[in-house]
Amino acid sequence: MPLDNIRNIVLVLSGKGGVGKSSVTTQLALTLSLQGHSVGVLDIDLTGPSIPRFFGIEEKKVRQAPGGWIPVPVHERQTLPAAHATSTNGNGNGHAAEAGTQIGELSCMSLGFILPNRNDAVIWRGPKKTAMVRQFLTDVLWPPLDYLLIDTPPGTSDEHISLLETLLKSTSAPTAPPNQLCGAVVVTTPQAISISDVKKELNFCKKTGIRVLGVVENMAGFVCPNCSECTNVFSKGGGEVMAREFEVGFLGSVAVDPMFVRLIEEGCRPVYPKGTVVEGKAMVEGDAYGEGDKAGLLVDKYRDCSLAPLFDGIVRRLVEDIRSRD
Repeated sequence: MPLDNIRNIVLVLSGKGGVGKSSVTTQLALTLSLQGHSVGVLDIDLTGPSIPRFFGIEEKKVRQAPGGWIPVPVHERQTLPAAHATSTNGNGNGHAAEAGTQIGELSCMSLGFILPNRNDAVIWRGPKKTAMVRQFLTDVLWPPLDYLLIDTPPGTSDEHISLLETLLKSTSAPTAPPNQLCGAVVVTTPQAISISDVKKELNFCKKTGIRVLGVVENMAGFVCPNCSECTNVFSKGGGEVMAREFEVGFLGSVAVDPMFVRLIEEGCRPVYPKGTVVEGKAMVEGDAYGEGDKAGLLVDKYRDCSLAPLFDGIVRRLVEDIRSRD
């Protein structure tokens, strides 16, 4: 079975559309890779496959091989140069990050790679969606992976039911690694309307026996590109309250950073006003409206994003939790 090459499978879920599941999935994948893990991303949001756009590989196509599809590579295992950003020692003095960061390989699979035109509308009934999800789980020839992240559509629809049925059957096979299906990361935004929908997703996980690894509260503030001040445009804290109510872990709050948006949309390395420090890390200084450095891999430029230190902490907690339950 193609999934036998995968040690850990993590779902990214939400009961609400537009909360940033694909953004969170992308950053989880980049961070896992930066920590040296080999990672795959499977996009089963069939009507809105956005993972190819997030990783800047929209023009790529999957290749056929005997027995299935070969996923699209984002980058290979390699050593990155020293990071541009610096970490501080508490006295305001900075020192460059150590050179020789070994990153794990990263690859993706999405319906977006298969459609003849990326603007084509996917107008499919439930049975065809179900068959496509099953095919993604059985016919993609993943290389050996430490983690497979599955980016899902919002809600609890046909795709989710097909996904869980196929995964539970596959991960219970004698050849599957133990505890292969680790659980789900649930994404919400702070507003009450989002929380009410995401609560349904948590109940879905409870009823289907999927362990919730934790809740990420996305869009919890907006980082000004001129002064780096974070304003809680959509309020803050609703995700943490919901996590306590359902007795699941809270992984953290993530703000909207225009520099991350620019990195994804234009490929520009993030820059920040002078003196910006996040999680003890001094950010690269520059003009937010300048041309921007577009050289380097996405994962290399992401290291200079203000969200990278936050996701580094989130992923380390996730990995520690997963390993503790093996």
